[in-house]
Amino acid sequence: MIEEERYCVDILTQVSALRAALDQFGVVVLGQHIEGCVYGNSAEEAHPHDYVTKEQRMAEVRTTLNRFLK
Repeated sequence: MIEEERYCVDILTQVSALRAALDQFGVVVLGQHIEGCVYGNSAEEAHPHDYVTKEQRMAEVRTTLNRFLK
């Protein structure tokens, strides 16, 4: 769009749409991480993180949210 010398407002609108799409993608990945990695581990699944206690699980959720929301 820049190379085509499109109107700046149109470019900014596309940037805004991309940000919104990335935010929604991040929400999906975050939800899958919490459901599958933090709380969804079963005894049969090999996973690098074993969150045994409630405190460990909550610490992981807090860390992940802090990274996502920056």
